[in-house]
Amino acid sequence: MKRIPAPKDQQPDRFAFTAENVEKAQKIIAKYPPRRQASAVMPLLDMAQRQHQNWLPQAAMNMVAEMLEMPRIRVYEVATFYTMYNLAPVGQHFVQVCTTTPCWLRGSDDVVAACKNKLGIGLGETTADGKFTVIEVECLGACVNAPMVQINDDYYEDLTAESTEALLDALSKGEKPKVGSQSGRHASEPAGGPTTLRAFMGDG
Repeated sequence: MKRIPAPKDQQPDRFAFTAENVEKAQKIIAKYPPRRQASAVMPLLDMAQRQHQNWLPQAAMNMVAEMLEMPRIRVYEVATFYTMYNLAPVGQHFVQVCTTTPCWLRGSDDVVAACKNKLGIGLGETTADGKFTVIEVECLGACVNAPMVQINDDYYEDLTAESTEALLDALSKGEKPKVGSQSGRHASEPAGGPTTLRAFMGDG
């Protein structure tokens, strides 16, 4: 997905935190000493993004700059550097498919194909109803349960083409699928069950 800000006609003229988020922001800023409060820029940008349908408009960046008394360009530098910030609108379900080596070896190509086939869109695109955006990303840190995707804040692991389609079906119906392994294994235990102590326990 290209790191290009939304065009001007999609940018809101103003942005303001809700009263609840103002209170949260003040607590975050208070954690940092005077003249070091610019360190709060990342959590405040994240809060602004969550309030604004999971993307970060320029007006929100400007507001964060004002709250932290820092130059706007420094806020822009942070927002454009880290891929966790979406600079343009994304779907209600933001599907990030890991295709780094461990996931690729375990079938991430099938996961990507399932997303394309089920949703009728390519990587970096959003469905016409605005429900799904699918992108390809680098390692998300769940290699032991590859292949996996991150959808908004949730990880779905041990995927196949079939379980990926079932996951997307559930989300499209407004359901909340079980997070974690989709194969039924617990956490990161061996897919074939425990084996290490079998000989010691007389089972081998």
